[in-house]
Amino acid sequence: MTDRIALIEQALSGFLPEKDGDIDTVIDSMNYSLTAGGKRVRPVLTLEFAKLCGGEEKNALPFACAVEMIHTYSLIHDDLPCMDDDDMRRGKPTNHKVFGEAQAVLGGDALLTLAFETILSENALKLNGAEKCVKAGRILAECAGAEGMIGGQIIDIESEEMSVGVDRLRIMDRKKTGALIKAACLLGCISAGADEKQMKAAECYAEKIGLAFQIVDDMLDVTSDETTLGKPIGSDEQNKKSTYVSCLGLDECRRIADELTKNAIKSLDAFSGDTCELRIFAEKLRDRNK
Repeated sequence: MTDRIALIEQALSGFLPEKDGDIDTVIDSMNYSLTAGGKRVRPVLTLEFAKLCGGEEKNALPFACAVEMIHTYSLIHDDLPCMDDDDMRRGKPTNHKVFGEAQAVLGGDALLTLAFETILSENALKLNGAEKCVKAGRILAECAGAEGMIGGQIIDIESEEMSVGVDRLRIMDRKKTGALIKAACLLGCISAGADEKQMKAAECYAEKIGLAFQIVDDMLDVTSDETTLGKPIGSDEQNKKSTYVSCLGLDECRRIADELTKNAIKSLDAFSGDTCELRIFAEKLRDRNK
């Protein structure tokens, strides 16, 4: 996993446009957040599913980077004063605190469009062929758009200062968090030319770990500290948001996260290859402390 993350970090920097003196500010904004570290959950999943389905990791790398660009743009926008109004992200000042709100908005927009430029780049087309690139671009757009991540964010905003139930939280998180994780897994499968059975199993794995990931996030907002987490804690309560913890309590959240993780691992039985890393990955997401 460490080697894979290093490969992703190097590739992400390589896809950024070069400075030319006129647009340096927006490139600096893009670079600041894109190279700020993080768990790189989504691009790692893309590469791992490509490998599991018999593909080459290098072929899936542009797809993996595109997913991470979408994720990073969403974080930049999430942190804005009009959204969650956060000052810290990954232990560093948030993008708008460094570059200003307008530059942060444009930096996020630029990463969003760069994601699709990357999927349709000459390199991606050469490695995967036009049909796979088009399919990958369509799935990523669907998962990032109004019926995916953006839709989940809208539900999140409109649920502030309201008491919503667990069913509503599941719908929100399936879109806001789960959709992009699903895209990450499916793009790896697409690069490798996976069959329908493998695609369905990857989607099931993504759905389970995506929900477990969000439940653990809600738990950490209560149980962790700002130094460990790299961002303010208690923000959900401060923003008067309903969470799995506020609805179910910590013990039940732990039980559900464990059940989801076990079901995610069970879905990997559909693959004939070595699923050890994906099994460990699911357990690490459940057991993480940041």
